[in-house]
Amino acid sequence: MNFAIIITISVLLLLAYLFTVSSSKTRIPSVILLLLLGWVVKQATYFFKISIPDLNPFLPFFGTLGLVLIVLEGSLELNLNRRKLPFVIKTLVSAVVPLLVTGFAIGHFFYYFLDSTYKDGLINAVPLCIISSAIAISSVGNLNVFNKEFAIYESSISDIIGVLLFNFLILNSVVDLNTIGHFALQIFIMILISFIATAFLAFLLSRIDHHVKFVPIILLIILIFAISEVYHLPALIFIMLFGLFMGNFDEFERFKFIQYFKPRILDKEVLKFKELIVEAAFLVRSLFFLLFGFLMKTEEVLNPYTIEIAVGILLVIYLVRAIQLKFFKVKLMPLFFIAPRGLITILLFLSIPDESKIPIVNKALIIQIIVLSALVMMVGLIFNKKEDTKKENVSDFPNQSE
Repeated sequence: MNFAIIITISVLLLLAYLFTVSSSKTRIPSVILLLLLGWVVKQATYFFKISIPDLNPFLPFFGTLGLVLIVLEGSLELNLNRRKLPFVIKTLVSAVVPLLVTGFAIGHFFYYFLDSTYKDGLINAVPLCIISSAIAISSVGNLNVFNKEFAIYESSISDIIGVLLFNFLILNSVVDLNTIGHFALQIFIMILISFIATAFLAFLLSRIDHHVKFVPIILLIILIFAISEVYHLPALIFIMLFGLFMGNFDEFERFKFIQYFKPRILDKEVLKFKELIVEAAFLVRSLFFLLFGFLMKTEEVLNPYTIEIAVGILLVIYLVRAIQLKFFKVKLMPLFFIAPRGLITILLFLSIPDESKIPIVNKALIIQIIVLSALVMMVGLIFNKKEDTKKENVSDFPNQSE
């Protein structure tokens, strides 16, 4: 039996790798194929009458671990310099404004038509408004530099701000100046912790001589993230800042204190570390979506009572997105279509307190929004003209706009 489990998982992950490699050619997001594969495996267990224990408790575990690795992977890939500051600000505003606009629009709909409180409407709406970096980052590898970095920045920031907003709403029964001030203090504390922890981890990475060095670093990153979450601190800020610092270490070499980190050694170690994070993110992301597909039920995907609401929510999301891209004079194709919902939406949905849940915002609605948004992205990528993926200068970025 043990060998059967090992063989099954190995075959599934090899298929997941095949989906990932072929997605740049087929333009079909690997998440669609992973969800479908997980669902097929579930049907096979029914057909062969194989008893499977309840796997639902593993979903939040793989989701949280995947979130950490995916945001870290994305931030390690980002290049920062002074010339790119306007671009970073554009993606920041581009991530935050649609999140707030769609969140309040959908939340108001829940409040007005479904007889919920305004706060509960917002709590249920926010998970639906966050772009999934887990899907977006893994789907834009074939785009040009501008579109790829725009999608990575936007989705990573959307994840972080979305989680911050969701936690703020969950943890505060009343929203006033005191709660906002307390929240701002939490952010400041997390930024301070991030700088100290980043310096410490960078020092370790440059000084450890043992042949096992990356796994302890990754475990420390996860440990800091988990402890911060226990104390309700915005832990994703640490992940983002650590990845940005390590991925842009060359930009800080002019400062004297950087010499303590042995820059030449650290540069080499960061490249190896980045490769390991990419591999680990692929593994955890694949397991998460395979598991989610396995736990999907056919009647949930085809639920006629929620499909109209799912389509309506997506229309609001893409309408706001079109206006946002036009306002910033960014070419609609293909970024308009790259707004998938996924891992973070599922995680936050599972975290909604029972007393704040709205019946219509159920697993069927979540699955439909995730599948439909992924299909929209797939259509956009398939019909998008093949782009030149050669490296471009930051000065070329304005030429990508309309």
